[in-house]
Amino acid sequence: EAVNNLLEAELTAFLGYDPYARNGWNTGNSRNGAYFRKVDTQFGPIEVQVPRDRNGQFHQHTLPDYKQHSDVLESTIIKLYSKG
Repeated sequence: EAVNNLLEAELTAFLGYDPYARNGWNTGNSRNGAYFRKVDTQFGPIEVQVPRDRNGQFHQHTLPDYKQHSDVLESTIIKLYSKG
């Protein structure tokens, strides 16, 4: 859930407005659902929802592209957990 929230926040920062915000209407780019992706971590496999935008310009930086095993993801989770 924390990784999904992190990816959603990354899309919000990219688009410049929160979900369902009025200032996002008619901007030319908006949220366009998500796709599911499985990633193996040291804690076991997890399924992540990666959000996407209408124009296809959003590229998340949390998970490496085209990899199913991520050491970066594990270190991010540990840092987030340690900070609460």
